[in-house]
Amino acid sequence: MSDFRGVLAIAEQKSGKVQPASYEVLSVARQIADFWGGDVTALLLGSSDGQSLAERGADKVWIVTAPELVPFQDEVYSNVVGHLIDEAKPEVVVGTATITGKALFGRLAAKLGSGLAADAIGFQVDPGTRTVTINRSVFAGNAYAQLAVKTRPQLITIRPKIFPEAKPNGKKGEVTSKGVPRDLFAASAKWLESVVEQGTSVNLNQADIIVSGGRGLRAPENFALIQALAGALGGAVGASRAAVDAGWIPYAHQVGQTGKTVNPKLYVACGISGAIQHLAGMQGSKCIVAINKDPDAPIFKVATYGIVGDLFEVVPALTQELKKG
Repeated sequence: MSDFRGVLAIAEQKSGKVQPASYEVLSVARQIADFWGGDVTALLLGSSDGQSLAERGADKVWIVTAPELVPFQDEVYSNVVGHLIDEAKPEVVVGTATITGKALFGRLAAKLGSGLAADAIGFQVDPGTRTVTINRSVFAGNAYAQLAVKTRPQLITIRPKIFPEAKPNGKKGEVTSKGVPRDLFAASAKWLESVVEQGTSVNLNQADIIVSGGRGLRAPENFALIQALAGALGGAVGASRAAVDAGWIPYAHQVGQTGKTVNPKLYVACGISGAIQHLAGMQGSKCIVAINKDPDAPIFKVATYGIVGDLFEVVPALTQELKKG
């Protein structure tokens, strides 16, 4: 074993269950640690469900449970995670570039005085300097940048749905319940209640298939076409900002720079012209199918397959064919 101090993987949980993106974080942490011959410690706050992390490559799993950790509050979480980073002294800390991860890692960088390489879609390691360099898209995906953090610990967040999930490997790490000082749970904000908007149980970040509608739908009732196609494909419903701003569908469905950044296996864009703000949120999709009657629509420049036609004819026809199969 080298003198490499190891990698800390920050896991996320929702309703007490480890989120799939956490296994992607664990996979990246394992690759980095193995390169330098170090251990991976997974940290899970607000849940005792750490066995799956121990079975998927974490040498150690630290669990911290307390009523103040549910639901997530960035101030409290950054206090606790910062305290445990001081204890573990890892060289690299990896988390997700989700809404939760962005809020947490921004505070951690300020608290620790460390740099942050955010939203990685790839990475390389330098054996000489023990530095992780990440690749990330910039300028709405029109260019790529490389970022490296010279301070320690190196803070890195990864974009969901880019890296493979860690799988059970036949080994089992040690699961430990960690106690932390009570004063770390103090917060300047108080959580009053959580309200779930009706009809917005969609989780676009985890969807493998997304069918999105835009201004070309002309009216809110026409989103029924998008919902039918999404249902036939077993996917989720997304939308452009124009459709959301028009009040046709709730914000939870918005894909783009001011909405959700998604990376599904299949993204179907219906009646979406392809404004740069929308492309920034979806052009990392594995396969993009664009349906638009304008052959010069920008969406066709990033599409894997393009259908030039009236969505009111094309979408129902696709839905009908899929239902036959």
